Amino acid sequence: MPSLRRLPVVVVLVVLAGVNAHGFRFEEASIDAIRLGFRNGSLTSTALVIFYLDRIARLNPLLRAVIEVNPDALRQAARADAERRRSISYGRRSLNTGNGKGGGLLHGVPVLLKDNIATRDALNTTAGSLALLGSVVRRDAGVVRRLRLAGAVVLGKANMDEWANFRSLQGSGGWSARGGQGKNPYVLSASPCGSSTGSAIAAAANMAAVALGTETDGSILCPASLNSVVGIKPTVGLTSRAGVVPITPRQDTVGPIGRTVADAVHVLDTIVGYDDRDAAATMAASRYIPNGGYTQFLKTDGLRGKRIGVPNGFFSYPNGSVQHMVYQQHLDTMRKQGAILIENLDIENLSVILDPLNNGQQVALAAEFKLSLNAYLSDLSYSPVRSLAEIIAFNNAHPVEEKLEEIGQLIFLVAENTTGIGAPERAAIDGLKELSADGLEKLMRERELDAVVTPNAAASAVLAVGGMPGITVPAGYGDMGVPFGVCFGGLRGYEPRLIEIAYAFEQVTKVRKAPTFMP
Repeated sequence: MPSLRRLPVVVVLVVLAGVNAHGFRFEEASIDAIRLGFRNGSLTSTALVIFYLDRIARLNPLLRAVIEVNPDALRQAARADAERRRSISYGRRSLNTGNGKGGGLLHGVPVLLKDNIATRDALNTTAGSLALLGSVVRRDAGVVRRLRLAGAVVLGKANMDEWANFRSLQGSGGWSARGGQGKNPYVLSASPCGSSTGSAIAAAANMAAVALGTETDGSILCPASLNSVVGIKPTVGLTSRAGVVPITPRQDTVGPIGRTVADAVHVLDTIVGYDDRDAAATMAASRYIPNGGYTQFLKTDGLRGKRIGVPNGFFSYPNGSVQHMVYQQHLDTMRKQGAILIENLDIENLSVILDPLNNGQQVALAAEFKLSLNAYLSDLSYSPVRSLAEIIAFNNAHPVEEKLEEIGQLIFLVAENTTGIGAPERAAIDGLKELSADGLEKLMRERELDAVVTPNAAASAVLAVGGMPGITVPAGYGDMGVPFGVCFGGLRGYEPRLIEIAYAFEQVTKVRKAPTFMP
């Protein structure tokens, strides 16, 4: 970790106290508050990075949210401060070093990246595995390139379920060989979920301003829900997957995780757009990006007139439970805010969609994973392993470090035995498309819905098979204080409607509270 000793002691002390000499409060600081601090001189990027680095140093031994911090973070912050000073001296009112989406909203803002998102710098990109430690990428991932153009500070890499929880059927529960076991900052014994485990923990525990996660099925929505933060799973192709350790191009997507809807939307505005290294998907999805970006949809009256479906099969909590009562209150709140709730809706073949072992998902994913991962590995400048077969061999050679006996690598073995996309795989993929088309897509169009609402990440598979977006917002805390969320999902390109709904819901409920533990 970069040393704090080179900075004046008084600077370090006021930053680490949580409030600096100008009265800026670091904990729970939103991007809007950070930008205001930059403008009025009460905050610098350097001070903000120092605060987050100290939080990581103090909390990470317990929470295991961060795999490594960027040794260049303080230099990036100093550069952002210098650019801001030059801008002021030249009489400019604001910096816009970004890509035109969001007006440089992340300039000087520290961002933590999930460890499967490549950076061409001193940081490793390993998907949590020791097998990729020391590998060298040729270039930044597409989303990282956009963050850097916007002037964001890359703070470090977040822990994750190793290989994005695609190594074995039983899963790794927020653990990776490199990062260890991620812990829920609200209730340490509770599940932090995954695979974007560290990104959600870090955002919740104020170890970063915002973070990036990735999702194939539930990997943003679940950890965001269970760690009381906001997660946006974008339409597939809205954000580039180039330079991201893959599972499948049909479902993989990169999205933001933050403490507020506005923060997540500011990040989304920065990272969306066409990338010639992910050309087909990003070109197809670029038609969904609205002129003026997504921030314009942060409307406090965003629930008014929205038709929101409440599908059967998800809100099955016992009468009298905290979740049952709170979710009913939230549905009533949506009605009071002008939403039209349509209940008792059936998604066709829902039980099949939710069963990955029998809906064709495992057949398709195994083959897609092998092809995609081998292509990613072949593009590295250097790597200790160059194929899925070599990763399997590495795990066999390091059974203790990689918890081979406890977790296994059955999915890896199944994937290695595939031979490309043949007739069975094409049939499985066509079947998944049909399930989505006849399921949520048909329901939403026939009932003219703007969104469906479900708890936590319960509907992640429904959204995943169709490449559809979702936003999860903090909804409450259970008997032991374990967070739970509410998810708004919609058709491809429905981000503007979902943002309006999620932001209005957040503003009227204001559920989120910071974790109160002290290490």
